[in-house]
Amino acid sequence: MKEMYQEIIKFRDERGWKGNHNVKDLAISISLEASELLENFQWKSSEEAIKDTPQNMKEEMADVLIYLIQMADKLDVDLEKEVFEKLKKNALKYPVES
Repeated sequence: MKEMYQEIIKFRDERGWKGNHNVKDLAISISLEASELLENFQWKSSEEAIKDTPQNMKEEMADVLIYLIQMADKLDVDLEKEVFEKLKKNALKYPVES
């Protein structure tokens, strides 16, 4: 994850975009890209969407992650750490039934 994070930040910085990426606009961009991902499923079953638009879905998922990593960078959040912490909380909240 570290290498991907560094490449995203490098890409942003090489283009001088860091100053334009405030937290509010990054949050909006995450939501917009997630909506673009969702648009692949409009008026289709899951199976149809996966069959019809697999490449677009991959690209929209990547866009969501790219903006999320940029937001984490802006807020100095270690996403990998936070994901593992959230999984621990969820494991307590939703234990595996035996």
